[in-house]
Amino acid sequence: MRIDKMLANLGYGSRKEVKMLLKNKAVKVNDEIIKDAKYQVDPEKDEVFLYNELIEYKEFIYLMMNKPPGIISATEDSREETVIDILQIEDSVYNPFPVGRLDKDTEGLLLLTNDGKLAHRLLSPKKHVPKTYFAVIRGEVGEADIEAFKKGVVLDDGYLTKPGHLVLLKSGDTSDIELTISEGKFHQVKRMFESVGKKVIYLKRISMGPLELDETLELGEYRELTEEEIELLQNYQVDN
Repeated sequence: MRIDKMLANLGYGSRKEVKMLLKNKAVKVNDEIIKDAKYQVDPEKDEVFLYNELIEYKEFIYLMMNKPPGIISATEDSREETVIDILQIEDSVYNPFPVGRLDKDTEGLLLLTNDGKLAHRLLSPKKHVPKTYFAVIRGEVGEADIEAFKKGVVLDDGYLTKPGHLVLLKSGDTSDIELTISEGKFHQVKRMFESVGKKVIYLKRISMGPLELDETLELGEYRELTEEEIELLQNYQVDN
C-alpha cells in the first residue's frame, strides 16, 4: 500500500495534506524518513511513525459506547455536541459513525464503526435485528400493555408497529420495564407507550442483536469491541 494512501485512510489528512507531512520529514518507516508519497508499505510488517509516534493500522474500528444523555447520535452538528465529539483523536481519525441512533436524552448501548457493510446489515429493515431497552414509565404497566405490544400498537401517525416483547420488572405509579423491538422508527419506544396512555421518563438501550452493553462502562465511556464480539456481530443471523 502507498504510504500516502495509508495515512489518508487513517484520517491524517487528504492526499495533499499527507504529502506535506512527508515533505516535512514527519513520517518514518522502520526508522527511515520517507518523503516519497508512492513509497510502498506493508501495514502488517512495517512500523510507521508520524512525528515519532507509532501508528497502528487497521482498516475497521468497532466501538461500544455507553451514550450519555444530552449528546446526539450524529457524526457532526453545528449546534449540538455529538457522539463523535467525545471520542479520543486516535479513534476519531478512523471516521466511525453511529450505527443507528439514540434520542438525545436516551442513554446506553451505541455501536460506532467505519464498517459500512456491517452497519448496513444491522440496520436493514429486512433483517429485523432486535434491540432491547430498559425504561421507567410514568403510570402502571400491566398485562393489557404486554398483550397490546405483543400484537403491535398503532402510533400517532397511524403506523402499526411490529410485535414488541414487553417484560414487566416493577409495576406501580412508575413502572420498570424491558422492551425488545425489531424496528427503529423515530422515538419508537416513547410513541409506543404514548399509544397506550403512558409516558417514558427514562430510557436506556441495553442490547442490539447479540451485543450487550458492558455495564462497567460509565456514561460517556467507550471501548473497542473484543474479537469475540466482532465475530458475533459479523455472524449474526435473525430467525424471522
